[in-house]
Amino acid sequence: MRHVIVGNGVAGVTAAAELARRQAGEIEVYTAERYPYYFRPRLPYFLAGEIPQEGLYVHSPAWYEKRNIQVHLESKAVRLLPDRKRILLADDSEVSYDRLLLATGGFSFVPPIEGADKKGVFALRTLDDALAIKEYAAHCQEAVVIGGGLLGLEAARGLRVLGLSVTTLEFFHRLLPRQLDDEGSAIFQRLVENLGIKVGLKAETKSIVGNGEARGVVLKDGREFPAQLVLIAAGVRSAVSLAAEAGLQVDRGVVVDERMLTSAPDIYSAGDAASFKGRSWGIIPVAGAQALVAAANMAGDSVLYEEVVPSNTLKIVGIDLTSAGIVVPEGEGFMEIRRADPEAGVYKKVVLKDDTLVGAIVLGDKALAKKLERMVTGKDKTSREELESLL
Repeated sequence: MRHVIVGNGVAGVTAAAELARRQAGEIEVYTAERYPYYFRPRLPYFLAGEIPQEGLYVHSPAWYEKRNIQVHLESKAVRLLPDRKRILLADDSEVSYDRLLLATGGFSFVPPIEGADKKGVFALRTLDDALAIKEYAAHCQEAVVIGGGLLGLEAARGLRVLGLSVTTLEFFHRLLPRQLDDEGSAIFQRLVENLGIKVGLKAETKSIVGNGEARGVVLKDGREFPAQLVLIAAGVRSAVSLAAEAGLQVDRGVVVDERMLTSAPDIYSAGDAASFKGRSWGIIPVAGAQALVAAANMAGDSVLYEEVVPSNTLKIVGIDLTSAGIVVPEGEGFMEIRRADPEAGVYKKVVLKDDTLVGAIVLGDKALAKKLERMVTGKDKTSREELESLL
């Protein structure tokens, strides 16, 4: 049985490892990149000079060799041929498969901003992006990051460590709008600003100005921010072009069922590229879980995917933050309990519904964060009194 995987990110390599564990046959991984699998969340640390390039790589060459996983670098898949069970590569060669996994990931979304094509404007998605930004930043004094989400803030910190004056602009009225509520975000913003990163909220970008090279960002409300380097961190979109051009069903991503099977026989998808029940989360826990299910079914088992509760536990701009489940509930029946200590940079919030913990935010308390995250992902039954004692 010949298993071909297109994509060398967390979903692709997790699936390859699971197929190897199951001794499922030949495993071939094809990627357009020239580097082996690296951990994308570490890119801002590499940008800041805090880890070497080698520190990005997850596995050694011996790891792949031991598992008989063949990785083909700089081998971009440009076309799917489902009727012939082949993929076409950029060098015009064809690769046959018995079962195929599309783990093509996503790409940085660049909004239609006037001047976004100027020199000095970047996105940060790949190692090559980070290398280019690092080189360019050496000749800059001021930077603007468009986007106040996880990646934008980590990139802003990286640029600040490099010595640049940095402003982060967020379209929404708070930072980390997916992970924090208003009160938690206000405390978090103070911590960010204490690092020397300026923050602009309700910031809708009109244009990037400069004569061929970026010299600043102008907002639609008239605010202006000088910058020789502009980094756009406005989110990620699923890479679906291969699937769409081959006639597979797509919406936000490549549409998959509970087995991670697409609309084409023997073609699976997982991770940022996939869309399950109309959703593509774009987070590592989901990518890993979907990859394991895809690999199991490719190997001949029948395993169904159960949706993972979205959860992030990370050190964002050096600050410990956990956000799990429903943190900004809409509708009736929810109970929220909060504890805040703005001066200490601590914020705790839990969301309860029908005696089940469905969401939690913890800023600045790692031990509590781990416990609450387990309770949310486990859909634990609890009570208001128990939660108040924990907080």
